[in-house]
Amino acid sequence: MRFNLTPWQRKFQTRFTIKKGGAILIVGLFIAAQLIAQDSLLLNKPTDTVGMIKTSFATTPNPKKLTDQQIKNRVRGVAIANVVGYSAILIGLNSAWYANYPRSNFHFFNDNKEWLQVDKVGHMYSAYIESRASMELWRWTGISREKRIWLGGLSGAVYQTAIEILDGFSAEWGFSWGDFSANILGSGILIAQEFAWDDQRIKLKFSFHRNDYGDPQLNQRADDIFGKSTIERYLKDYNAQTYWASANLKSFFPSSNLPAWLSVAVGYGADGMFGANENVAYNDLGNITFDRRDIKRYRQWYLAPDIDLTKIKTKKKAIRVLLTVLSAFKFPAPSLEFSNGKFKVHALHF
Repeated sequence: MRFNLTPWQRKFQTRFTIKKGGAILIVGLFIAAQLIAQDSLLLNKPTDTVGMIKTSFATTPNPKKLTDQQIKNRVRGVAIANVVGYSAILIGLNSAWYANYPRSNFHFFNDNKEWLQVDKVGHMYSAYIESRASMELWRWTGISREKRIWLGGLSGAVYQTAIEILDGFSAEWGFSWGDFSANILGSGILIAQEFAWDDQRIKLKFSFHRNDYGDPQLNQRADDIFGKSTIERYLKDYNAQTYWASANLKSFFPSSNLPAWLSVAVGYGADGMFGANENVAYNDLGNITFDRRDIKRYRQWYLAPDIDLTKIKTKKKAIRVLLTVLSAFKFPAPSLEFSNGKFKVHALHF
């Protein structure tokens, strides 16, 4: 049996297909930032007593200082790339998706209780990663530390909020204060750490595992609302996502003998969700097409060791770039789960 998609389900699929563009932007910015920032890392940043520059990615000798004209040219290039690139993405998203749905006056939509707030943590993570990538682009320009932190740090919130504004003019959903707040929090986490430590001692990370729900009805339901392909499930299946705050131990205990790459991570996820608020679906006539209220929806908390890949020393530029990009994702490791009032051990957590 194939379930008919209700207007809400079509809305859900549209919103998360839109986020595919956002995910591509995140990865693209992150890779581009590292490719160019590695060549002139951390210009105009304070040095320590041995003349080495402290960075969230590496420790490297102070490069040749840029001239005012070089800084101006780089600032202009990065600003144009941001405006043109993101404007093109918004125009494309508007034409491809929002234009196919009825418009309305700007209004608000309260989705704070949906998906046990896993989507809100996802917004926070996306804003953090976008801000982190953008900050490295601005670092490359050679502008002052304070300007680099504010310009780059606020980028993630601005990128995400632009999509929220488009939501606000669509009749089928609206501007979400919950999403907006999560976006601000994600950017704020990056900004606060840069001002406090000149480092991202606590990195936000993501992990995913593809679920087989072990029931033909549930697998069909998952195909309908989350998609069939792995990339669709990666973006949409909240039951399969875990978001982590990974703290580098050596950065907090510099005099210890701990390895520089060792981190400990706290994760959050949820399971049993086959609808935004409940495990029930209706067709356009209001008839129930799916009812699995017998399945419990519950939160999951995790504790696990992690590896800070940015602390692994290498002279190979390509490897540094790869390790930095991969640092946005949680390294697979054993984990301790707490959910439903019980503890559970996982031999390997993705």
